[in-house]
Amino acid sequence: MPPETSRAEATLELRGVSKYFGDLPALRNVSLRIGRGDSVFVYGPNGAGKTTLLRTLATLARPSEGTALFSGRDVHENPPAARAAIGFVSHATFLYGELTARENLKFTGRLFGLREPEKRIDTALELFALRDRADEPVRGLSRGLQQRVTLARAILHDPAFLLLDEPFTGLDAASRENLQSLLRRLPEQGKAVVFSTHDFDQGVTLARRLVAMEAGRVRYDGPLNLAPLDALHIARAH
Repeated sequence: MPPETSRAEATLELRGVSKYFGDLPALRNVSLRIGRGDSVFVYGPNGAGKTTLLRTLATLARPSEGTALFSGRDVHENPPAARAAIGFVSHATFLYGELTARENLKFTGRLFGLREPEKRIDTALELFALRDRADEPVRGLSRGLQQRVTLARAILHDPAFLLLDEPFTGLDAASRENLQSLLRRLPEQGKAVVFSTHDFDQGVTLARRLVAMEAGRVRYDGPLNLAPLDALHIARAH
């Protein structure tokens, strides 16, 4: 189902969002706005709330307090509209192991009602160098190859927002370089990229904006080149 708002106007936003798991706060009063063309690196220590933040932006986690919005409207009033504009990669692949890579992408194409799905599938497989392994059951592929299938699935429907939680997991050097190139290129095409990685020095080469998190709170949200790294207790490797 296509979004009701034009893709050029689309935004993802959190307003005063907190998320609790039992009594444990994963997010604390987080406000954040993502627009087209944004290039955002989400960074923080383990347990900072990065995964919950990305899942909430992706409409997969409902706030305990506050509101998640897509183009100014509560995403949970019309989640299909938001999800049609979002590509998401999480720690888990959520692939169907008994299906091949191509069949997994075909299934996703049907969910989004894509026109010319075969052409898009071939393009996604080519982008992540999967053509030679496309017709093997996913359960027999290495973790790195499964990650490449997951990335191919995330971009298949040409989303306006690409949300990636530790997307470099398991990738070989060539695949990492390919993904890095994609993350630099998409914002230039007017798409938004929001990603996390534990490697700060890698992240700063790919994004223009830093969202630094600690204990569920956003401690800094602004230009990466202006971030007060010492105050944020972020150390560069070089």
